[in-house]
Amino acid sequence: MAVTEPAPLAPPSVHEGILRRQSLRESAARTYARSLPIVPVRARGLTIEGADGRRYLDCLSGAGTLALGHNHPVVLEAIKNVIDSGAPLHVLDLATPVKDAFTTELFATLPPEFADNARIQFCGPAGTDAVEAAFKLVRAATGRSGLLAFTGAYHGMTEGALAASGGAEDVRVTRLPFPQDYRCPFGIGGERGAEVAARWTESLLDDPKGGAPTPAGMILEPVQGEGGVNPAPDGWMRRMREITAARSIPLIADEVQTGVGRTGAFWAVQHSGIVPDVMVLSKAIGGSLPLAVIVYRSELDTWQPGAHAGTFRGNQLAMAAGTATLTYVRENGLAERAATLGARMLARLQALAIDHPCIGDVRGRGLMIGVELVDPEADMPTGGTGGPEAPPDPVLASAVQQECLRRGLIVELGGRHSAVVRLLPPLTLTDEQATAVLDRLADALAAAERSSNRRTMTGSAR
Repeated sequence: MAVTEPAPLAPPSVHEGILRRQSLRESAARTYARSLPIVPVRARGLTIEGADGRRYLDCLSGAGTLALGHNHPVVLEAIKNVIDSGAPLHVLDLATPVKDAFTTELFATLPPEFADNARIQFCGPAGTDAVEAAFKLVRAATGRSGLLAFTGAYHGMTEGALAASGGAEDVRVTRLPFPQDYRCPFGIGGERGAEVAARWTESLLDDPKGGAPTPAGMILEPVQGEGGVNPAPDGWMRRMREITAARSIPLIADEVQTGVGRTGAFWAVQHSGIVPDVMVLSKAIGGSLPLAVIVYRSELDTWQPGAHAGTFRGNQLAMAAGTATLTYVRENGLAERAATLGARMLARLQALAIDHPCIGDVRGRGLMIGVELVDPEADMPTGGTGGPEAPPDPVLASAVQQECLRRGLIVELGGRHSAVVRLLPPLTLTDEQATAVLDRLADALAAAERSSNRRTMTGSAR
């Protein structure tokens, strides 16, 4: 069933004026505002209402930050309780009851074998600062400087985090192949492709002429988000743990986007059963407010006082909101719910792909879902075995995103060519809401395809 564009409920002058002033005042570096020209004024759960009165289903969720959606009652109550108590809101890294409650709840959600021998460092409020802290930690503990990271990675926008991300230009990090089924770097895919990737890593580290001396650490994402929603195979994750442990290389798991139930386990490393040396946590742990930490094995805790600091590492409101969120997800089984509902949504999207050749791949884990769009009519390269041949189609993906927005659905794009439509709905998503999301996405895809076909036919006529 087609879903029509939501009708404006108020004159557009207010939101148009705000958007115009934003474009005049804000930097050219702004991102989401370009593809999502809306002005949110109210929000609850999955729904955002714009200044023009139009309503949207938000499947971006603050880039995965809003585990419980917008303004969940338990989050609002936790924030209100801190404000009403008269407690200080800014405390640097001093101990407070609010921080103690947050740390206790966070440790209760971690794998017990990790939490029982762990330390926590509160960082600046962005995930990228926690990544920087993790790098400093393992360098201080090992006395080494090099790092291992993976193709397609995204770890943040500060200098060190960018150097370990997939788009780095001034490379100071050894880059390793990340296994993928759909676009396997070795043209194999599956378990065999993952095993080749692991053997490549092992060979490089053991080769005295490989150009990669024993590094300070390895950082990986259990599911690459910005890289195109690529889940790491569980067996490969275990191999990375074995390889790093055998060589005394600290393993850093970046769970900034995958944590707090997003992938169908409370922490994505639990799918494979590995225990990393360091976990980088942010986004959902703050319950919609800025908060970032690293948790790590106590043996790594060798740095000096002040080795990593930040004025805003004591965000009391975020800690209270985070405690409420962690508790709610844990007590209500939302990770398990994400696994069940996510599998159902993946199955429907895979069925949709049968009738839409432009859908090259559907993948994800839990409520972290990606749909890669391709151009099935493009000239196909020759050679190779087992891998996809249709090239990614970022133009079509962008058109789908805009058609979704017209139908009241907010989605994000990702992947190496921005050709992956990404869904990151809140973990509180209901069955009915999931159906509405997929209905709107299917309708938007059909509309974008029709428009693309018309442009192709017009071009051919010329």
